[in-house]
This record gives sequence, structure tokens and C-alpha cells, in this order.
Amino acid sequence: MKGTKKISITKINGDQRTIIDDVSAVEDPLEIIVQYTQDRNEVQKVISITMRTPKADRFLAAGFLFTEGIINASDDIESIRSKNNVLGQPDENRIIVQLKDKDGVFDLKNLERNFYTTSSCGVCGKTSIEAVKTTSSFVIDINEPQIHKEVIYKLPNLLNNNQQLFSTTGGIHATVLFDSNGNFIDVQEDVGRHNAMDKLIGNALMQNKLPLSKNIMLVSGRASFELIQKAAMAGVPILVAVGAPSSLAIELAAESNMTLIGFAKGNSFNIYTHPDRIV
Repeated sequence: MKGTKKISITKINGDQRTIIDDVSAVEDPLEIIVQYTQDRNEVQKVISITMRTPKADRFLAAGFLFTEGIINASDDIESIRSKNNVLGQPDENRIIVQLKDKDGVFDLKNLERNFYTTSSCGVCGKTSIEAVKTTSSFVIDINEPQIHKEVIYKLPNLLNNNQQLFSTTGGIHATVLFDSNGNFIDVQEDVGRHNAMDKLIGNALMQNKLPLSKNIMLVSGRASFELIQKAAMAGVPILVAVGAPSSLAIELAAESNMTLIGFAKGNSFNIYTHPDRIV
């Protein structure tokens, strides 16, 4: 299965010691390179090195550029391809996003930011708090959609049923997209929770399905600031987390008109912001 690696482990169970085969989630670096025109010259710039699970890299690159405010739509992308190594063969850990020839359109200040993101943190490489607060081009309607609590109740089970890599490795995060009735639309998985969300948003972006103004997004772990920021960029009105939100995540969700739900399990959950959407 792509994104996994077979390994051998020593398993201790009481007094028994056994060597068995197992599977781990793959974690590899992905270098995201943008190519664009500046002053009539072709420029290539490494914009990010992120630790990720090698799967849906095209969606990850597109989603990352969108949620960081570097591009505004799929139409800004000319092509996405692997960069060739010294032997002329595609390097699976280096990807080039060719931006369309719109000299002077892109915010070069954003392109000058250097990112190094680990699998645990999506904002560690940003140099200032101002760079963290990316502005969304979508305004989230504070009144829509209206969701019945029973829809929220069933989402964690749907998450478990669709986490293919997690069920195999036990070491992966997921972001899942549902419609307003709780019907499954898409799932993306990665060792980095922010990468999983970028993959999902990137997939929606490439299909021209943004904003996600009628959808519910579910994340498998806690709700951190960078996840709220990315979801807000995609116009998500309701974000549900299995774990707890951070204080800054709550503040940003409130500012963004987003309903933030945490500790979703069984027939209970906590609503932290804009509770009137849940009826």
C-alpha cells in the first residue's frame, strides 16, 4: 500500500518475545518548488520542505500554496510535476508547481517566506505572527449551514471506517470532508495533520469545488491554530475535532465565523464557537 513500509519488530507480550512483520507509515521530505515569471525571467524557488506521507503529493502542493495565500484558484497553476534528478529521472521527493504567466500578479512577499514544516507543526517555519494570519478570500456565512446534532454524532464512526492508512499503521492523521447531511465526500491521510488538510483542500481546489461553504470538515486529532487557518482559507463553516482545540484555535474560529467542535465521541461533543449552527 502506498504510504506504508514493511518492517520487522520485536513484540513483547507478557513473558513472550516474538519477532513479527509489521507496517509503519512512511515519513519523507517533500520539497515544494514554485516556478513563475518575474521581470520576464523564469524563476524557481523552493517555498517549502515538509515532512509528509508520499501520497497525493499534487494535492498537497496545490493545497499548501492555496492555504498559504500564494495562489487564489486552480487557474493560477499551469502544471504540477516531479523535478528530475541528476540522472534525468523524476524525483518523487521534489515537486515543481508551474504558476501561470501572470507577471506581477503574485504576492512575492509570500514567495519570499521560507518554510520548514515538520510532521507535527505546520507553522514552525514562519518568521512572524503576521505571516501566520493568512487572509481568506472567502467570507463564511455566520448563519449557514444549519446542522442537526445527530449528524455530528455519526461523524467519528465514519472517520474510523475511512481511515485506511491509520487502520494499517496506527500512526497517521486524517482530514475528512462531509456534506451538510453527514454524507462522506473525501478523506486524505498523512503523518502531518496539516498535510492531510492541505491534501484535502488541494483536491477540492483542483476540482474547482471551493469554497467549502456547505460542508463539514473532521480532523482526527486536536484542533490547532494552523488547521483552523487552513480551513478558514477554504471557507469551511464547521470544523469537528476528535480531540481538544487550543486557545488560539478557538479565537481564530470565532473571528472567522466558524463553528468549532471538539471531543466528538459517541453522543457527545463540545461546541466552542458559534453554537447556533447546531440544532
